[in-house]
Amino acid sequence: MISCVKCQRPDSVLKAGFVRGRQRFFCKACDYRFVLPKADQPPERRRTQTTLGDVARAVGVASSTVSRALNGRADISATTRQAILEAAQALDYQPNTLAQSLKSSATNTIGVVIPDFERPFFATVVSGIQQVADEAGYQVMICQSKESYETEVRNVRALVASRVDGLLICHSLETKNFDHVKQPADRGIPVVHFDRVSDEVNSSRVMIDDWGGAFAVTEHLLQQGCRRIAVLAGSESLLINQQRVAGYQSALKQYHIPFRSEWLCYNTFQSTLTLAALNRWLELPEPPDAIFAIRYSDAFDIMTALKRRGLRIPADVAIAGFGDEPLAGMLEPGLTTVDLHPHRIGQQAARLFLEQIQQKELFHPRTYVIQGDLIIRKSSLKDRDEVFKLGI
Repeated sequence: MISCVKCQRPDSVLKAGFVRGRQRFFCKACDYRFVLPKADQPPERRRTQTTLGDVARAVGVASSTVSRALNGRADISATTRQAILEAAQALDYQPNTLAQSLKSSATNTIGVVIPDFERPFFATVVSGIQQVADEAGYQVMICQSKESYETEVRNVRALVASRVDGLLICHSLETKNFDHVKQPADRGIPVVHFDRVSDEVNSSRVMIDDWGGAFAVTEHLLQQGCRRIAVLAGSESLLINQQRVAGYQSALKQYHIPFRSEWLCYNTFQSTLTLAALNRWLELPEPPDAIFAIRYSDAFDIMTALKRRGLRIPADVAIAGFGDEPLAGMLEPGLTTVDLHPHRIGQQAARLFLEQIQQKELFHPRTYVIQGDLIIRKSSLKDRDEVFKLGI
């Protein structure tokens, strides 16, 4: 007696004709059609992924019939289609997305390159990208350069080789040559820059108002009575750092405070260099009464070092950063900084990609600027009345 290969019941199986010379059976209990494997056929090794051929053998039809049924073609009988769908579900069949992409020239995948997974700013940017991508039916492949140009180039090449539909990228500190991004952009692959952008690539860009944010921080420190404001900048070659230094200098100029070169120090985001800069400033005949760190984590290092020296924040030295995260509000005193809205940056970068996909050749690259918000906390408030007024 033949048992159903699906429900295992032996008392409900009927013969249902022949397919390619082999007896086909029908189970009344579970409404399932199947053929039995040949008696002399050795058991197959278990595959990690079910194929169209597996589904076809289970139902007793050709692989092309299975493909047409799964793709909704009308030239398949309702009975056969139902049998194929049930077999595909029972065998946990998953479509081969690579094969589909080769046929359709689209993978519904966005490639993202960021400098560092461990930095909360970039993790939050990716969260924003992921949200918009999910809603639009896209997957996201993420790579990190670890601030290395060579790694960034390898990342971009790997993503392009994987046939991503677009590339969202924030460049590394070392990146000064952009040919690896120009080439896919010239071939029509949508490219969107965010945060650290390039003027050499014809792409859409999501930028922060770096000049305005730095101006707001510096103006706030000046309004607190600070007159010797040192600034710890990032890499001198990065456009975002150039803009932040320019905003700082413009605020000094507006308040008639002369800029002094010894107050400016460029850094490559290394704690040892941050502390060396702080030591130099404190040894000046007139040390700074405020320090503006263009990266918030550098501000954390400076605050820790000042406390070890027994200096009071902000009474002796006011501190402000650039870029916000939960830890900035948990410190004592809380760090004054600029909220750059990284989640919004990621969302907008993904939306610009989707616009380009939809508009195709009609799309014209555009730049979207996100305004940061000054978050005032105790680290910069020398004015006791303002502390009371703000309730912090």
